Amino acid sequence: MTDAIPDLPRTNSSPWSQRPFHRQYLMRQSNNLFDFFQAASINKNGGFFELDDEGRPLDGDNPVRAIHATTRMVHCFAIGSLIGRPGSDEIVDHGMRYVWEQHRDQKNGGYIWSLDGNGPKDNSKQGYGHAFVLLAASSAKLVGHPLADRMLADVTDVIVRRFWDEHRGAIREEFANNWSEISTYRGQNSNMHLTEALMAAFEATGEKMYLDMAERIADLVIRQHAVPLGHRVAEHFDENWTLDKDYLGSEMFRPAGTTPGHWLEWARLLYQLWTLGEKRLSWLTDAARQLFQQAVALGWDDVNGGFFYTLDWNNQPVMREKLWWPVAEAIGAAAFLTAYDRDDYFQTWYRKLWDYAENHVIDHQRGGWRSELTEDLQPSSRLFVGKPDIYHALQACLIPLYPATGSLTKAIIEADHTDKFAR
Repeated sequence: MTDAIPDLPRTNSSPWSQRPFHRQYLMRQSNNLFDFFQAASINKNGGFFELDDEGRPLDGDNPVRAIHATTRMVHCFAIGSLIGRPGSDEIVDHGMRYVWEQHRDQKNGGYIWSLDGNGPKDNSKQGYGHAFVLLAASSAKLVGHPLADRMLADVTDVIVRRFWDEHRGAIREEFANNWSEISTYRGQNSNMHLTEALMAAFEATGEKMYLDMAERIADLVIRQHAVPLGHRVAEHFDENWTLDKDYLGSEMFRPAGTTPGHWLEWARLLYQLWTLGEKRLSWLTDAARQLFQQAVALGWDDVNGGFFYTLDWNNQPVMREKLWWPVAEAIGAAAFLTAYDRDDYFQTWYRKLWDYAENHVIDHQRGGWRSELTEDLQPSSRLFVGKPDIYHALQACLIPLYPATGSLTKAIIEADHTDKFAR
């Protein structure tokens, strides 16, 4: 292994991501996640099972399969293929075919939200789900899947024609199966994940349209809204993109108030956007640093550790559960910030976050990461049952191993081409 910053002295304060033992630890953790999810998740009838704490399928033989779960598996095992994880290409193929043959609405266009073995369960068209179709197709293109180009072209057309609001520079949220609009709600979460997917599509195709759209979303959600709110990311808006502080949505996908985990997710995405945009938008990096610091200052539980799931607009915890994904996103953000900012604050937090994950979130006995803990860090399942997702944890393990130059998939390919696996 070689270091991309060879002149950095090997002192006690050097980044963990440059230390051989820590790099081995990260690879071991990522491999453990692949071991936990790979074989057990495959539903022979199409799509993937969500898993319980022991790694067994949840919900019997005919579970509901939501599109974001299938497409995230495609994305993660495309990453597995890129790094050389045997068996990954079959997982990518299994997921891609299910999305293309079952989730895709051949009559009305677009991709329906969920199915079981008997057909559609929720046939609505969600911006959140389409963002992950774009991500899956972009990642699958990088490993040469034969459906990737068709799916990428198809979902891009749907997003541009049906979801994209050119006037606002963001997407509309949700439609019925026949494309009548379900509500006038506008949400940052779907737009945040679309930003991630647009950057991946830009990297996979070189088409600047994707990058331009990502920059417009970031400008709306972060520069126009989060920055004036003291670098707190607002979640819920009306059709005019006016903040709705009183919105009460579902606890899982649209919780009330604000969600510090999304501030952390945006911190990494803004740095990715800055690098892909040739570092011309200087506001992105300042906003990223401020978002990370505010998430720590307001969202971290100084007594027990972990990030509270949601805060109210007085910065008080509302949903006090500690979920797995905010700490995973915080790790990825800290890795990016450490790559560009030599302030010891970010490296200190990178280490503290891994301490917390190692001691409380990673299930060393059964595998995977515990999806939910109580405020005092006891296993819980009020919101999430079992271990439903590899996406956040896997990226937390792998992002620190590769150059902070864009999406993880791009960084893996570039590292392979240059024979470098460290910053």
